[in-house]
Amino acid sequence: MKRFTLRWLKRLALLGAGGLVAFVVIRAVDSQRGPPLDLWHTEVPEEPRAAEIDRLDWAGYLAAEEKAFAEVRRRVIEKLPPEARRPDNRFYVDSPINPARFDNDWNRSYVLAPEGTPRGAVVLLHGLTDAPYSLRHVAGLYRDQGFVAVGLRVPAHGTVPAALTDTVWEDWSAATRLAMREARRRAGPGAPIHIVGFSNGGALALKHALDAVEDQRLVMPDRLILVSPMVGITAFARFAGLAAIPSVLPAFSKAAWLGIIPEFNPFKYNSFPVNGARQSWRLTQALQAQLRAHAADGRIARMPPVLTFQSVIDFTVSTRAVVTALYTLLPENGSELVLFDRNRATKLGPLLRPAFDVSASRLVPDAPRPWRLVLVTNDEEGSTGTIARVTDAGAVEERLVPLDAAYPRHVFSLSHVALPFPEWDSLYGASPDPPAQYGVELGTIGARGEVGVLIVSLDNLARMSWNPFYDHMMARIAAHIPPAR
Repeated sequence: MKRFTLRWLKRLALLGAGGLVAFVVIRAVDSQRGPPLDLWHTEVPEEPRAAEIDRLDWAGYLAAEEKAFAEVRRRVIEKLPPEARRPDNRFYVDSPINPARFDNDWNRSYVLAPEGTPRGAVVLLHGLTDAPYSLRHVAGLYRDQGFVAVGLRVPAHGTVPAALTDTVWEDWSAATRLAMREARRRAGPGAPIHIVGFSNGGALALKHALDAVEDQRLVMPDRLILVSPMVGITAFARFAGLAAIPSVLPAFSKAAWLGIIPEFNPFKYNSFPVNGARQSWRLTQALQAQLRAHAADGRIARMPPVLTFQSVIDFTVSTRAVVTALYTLLPENGSELVLFDRNRATKLGPLLRPAFDVSASRLVPDAPRPWRLVLVTNDEEGSTGTIARVTDAGAVEERLVPLDAAYPRHVFSLSHVALPFPEWDSLYGASPDPPAQYGVELGTIGARGEVGVLIVSLDNLARMSWNPFYDHMMARIAAHIPPAR
């Protein structure tokens, strides 16, 4: 019996090894498709790692940031070959979308200070491949309420996509700790500190709060604001590292990339390396394990209140994980979850994949719950008018609150990237104000024509890029900012 078992174990091991070899070979061949790598895919600027970041102050971090941008200018922008000097390339110095041409390059870390003495501070963390631009409107809201806003450029972002091939989430977490130290320094002792995280930044914000539960030397936020937080992602990311194995050979260097796309967005990478997916998966695994551990030993009771905004339909992060891995573990501490349902008035319903047409009621546990639930949805079947279905913490009955906002009839849902942007956002809004501020108006594109003509997939252009319920979201955030005394 023992020999029989060993024989089958050897066969299974050989089968697994053969499958891995076949996968690597197929991946190596498949990676040769598509455009070649450009300088912004191969030149990695030097940035401080976690241990060094923990020793820096804000001024030191900004100095290291400037050094990285200067390196990009020397090694990429000034060395572009003629074929890369195109108006659709953000790295071409004369391109209308080159960030250096703008009054403010929102790829960089920033501080927005209110008039007079700040009465609090907020740290803002953008998402993966993103830049500090994405939360600038939220930063402005806090500044107008008397808070100093510290907008962090997370390491390996804002420069060139290649930077994401050589980074780990621990670097991002160290930068979050640094930004929180700077927020406390600027706000002073005893003043409220908030932290806002978008997508991957939401995972970093949560991770920092959990770390602060364990380590009293860290700055504990008084409230977390999460926008499309990356609490969980697809299982594919777990094995994404395998996809990059062929890239150890120079001939197959493109295997280190899941997507190579023209860089026409001034404040976001379009190309996406395997390592980006791998590090996000590692971060979410560490986050979920820590959440479960704190729930088991009771320390989660020390967590600050959490306010989350999440689209029910989200192709990037798991909406279900936001509920099951986070909210079902939270104590009754004033937390709130705002879910944006799909537009159930659209006539595109039969074309939606069943996996994405999930009823919001099936995502959340039955009432009563220890946190407030707000579901933004159609007020009745076939109507684009919307209401908020509100169930307070500990309550069973829901209240219906009419909203002064509606889904555009042609929009079937929000998207992962839409939530922090208003309709008037200059880059992502459908009605940019001011127009053409950043050389391109991505939210106004309604492309129609023949397939195979555009330089990018229509999926990239059709994705909803602004939030019709932006005013409602900002009002909910403002409601949780402590009033002036």
